[in-house]
Amino acid sequence: MHYRQLGKDGPQVPVLGLGAWPLGGGMGTIDEAAVIATTRAAIDQGITLVDTAQYYRTSEATLGKALKDGYRERCFLATKVSGDFSRQAIIAAMENSLRQLQVDYVDLYQIHWWSDHTPIEESMEAMARLQEQGKARYLGVSNFSAAQMGRALQTAFFHSNQPVYNLFERGIEAVDLPFCAEHGIGILAHTPLAKGLLSGKYRPGHRFPADDERATMRRFQGEAFVHAIAAVDQLQTVAADKGITLVQLALAWLLWLPAITCVLVGAKNPAQVAEHLPAADVTFTPEELTRIEQILAGA
Repeated sequence: MHYRQLGKDGPQVPVLGLGAWPLGGGMGTIDEAAVIATTRAAIDQGITLVDTAQYYRTSEATLGKALKDGYRERCFLATKVSGDFSRQAIIAAMENSLRQLQVDYVDLYQIHWWSDHTPIEESMEAMARLQEQGKARYLGVSNFSAAQMGRALQTAFFHSNQPVYNLFERGIEAVDLPFCAEHGIGILAHTPLAKGLLSGKYRPGHRFPADDERATMRRFQGEAFVHAIAAVDQLQTVAADKGITLVQLALAWLLWLPAITCVLVGAKNPAQVAEHLPAADVTFTPEELTRIEQILAGA
């Protein structure tokens, strides 16, 4: 596993992290034994950054069981406060997360998204207070734009932002990435496989179970789904020519950018974890990158 520094003066973290939204059942029901086996397989193989959230259904509670038997000490544990970002709600959310995770502190505590309902100054003051109390080693935000990060930084420094970033969703490139580089903020890229679109597993007409969030997402319906799969098929040829899987190509393409500190990829079983690992060692030629860009331009 390779490591990169999280923001300025932050810790070294692995370039691949385990995103725990699927482990909470957000993309279909998964039993507790599978959560424990998947989490421990990830940590055993060097994917030691584990990211969850208050919002991730049963994720924190099941991770609390998975991180017993010495696994907590071996991982960089991140979670998020979700929904209500008032001072009191943040403090209560932290206490609940610690209780669910069965830990005394988390390594990274993040504000899950921007909210206009609570002044960011109040939210960041509460976050900084939790850090002072030793309940969070580092602070972060998630899904913040450059302007939102700039305002948050006026109250307290944070080491990371966690935006969506993948081959199909590249909105952070023009403004947000340069802002983070300028201010020493690390990037934890979430949704790197575009909710499974970049796994290469699905064909037009696929029906997702009702308990899977993708069952109602526009990108997985009708012509939008057909169009995306056409681009995926072309990307598959690039991956095949390199002798890697499409999943590995999608993850490696993100890591090709030094500004990306860690790519948070979900998994539902140890086999999926194992497939992710080789991505950390994949490199690209200029010709391959041009070929990928041409495919994406057409998509």
